[in-house]
Amino acid sequence: MNVQLPARLDKAAFLDWVERQDGRFELVKGRVVMMVGGSRNHGLIAGNLFLALSHRLDRKQWSVIAEFGLDAEAETLRYPDIVVDRAGGPGGDRTATAPVLLVEVLSPSTAGIDLGDKAAEYLRLAGLAAYLVFSQDEVKAWTWVRSERGEFSAGPGILQGREAVVTIAALGIELSLSEVYAEVEVS
Repeated sequence: MNVQLPARLDKAAFLDWVERQDGRFELVKGRVVMMVGGSRNHGLIAGNLFLALSHRLDRKQWSVIAEFGLDAEAETLRYPDIVVDRAGGPGGDRTATAPVLLVEVLSPSTAGIDLGDKAAEYLRLAGLAAYLVFSQDEVKAWTWVRSERGEFSAGPGILQGREAVVTIAALGIELSLSEVYAEVEVS
């Protein structure tokens, strides 16, 4: 498949354009970027997270949505693997209105972006309680969790091993890496 990407788009034009496309795209500083498909591990980790979050969070208060739009900053629309947003938004919304948790599963080609550019963009969101990034090649998570003082640390917390647990106090939940990596084969 040969896709001709537009040179530059604003957010409204991108949202209209992307609805007519097969495949995954993001808008980064006005430029359309094609996202590659994920591996089996990527899909399993994202699925495990979706299920775990859906079972732990009150659906009257929170919506857990896979690959949903996020208005990250000027001329940038991202599609995190998992978005936890305030419940009750209109069904036709194409971007999160009040994201509280964002999750990415690393792909080899996106590691620098997920841990760099996206972290910088996401951590500026006022209502965000946590940003989590999970490796698909090893049982490892990078976590940015807002403190009780309302701040994120300068760098991520790093959790490794299936016995590790991510705690997000603002949501009143814990996620064990053994659950996140269930059925996932890593080296």
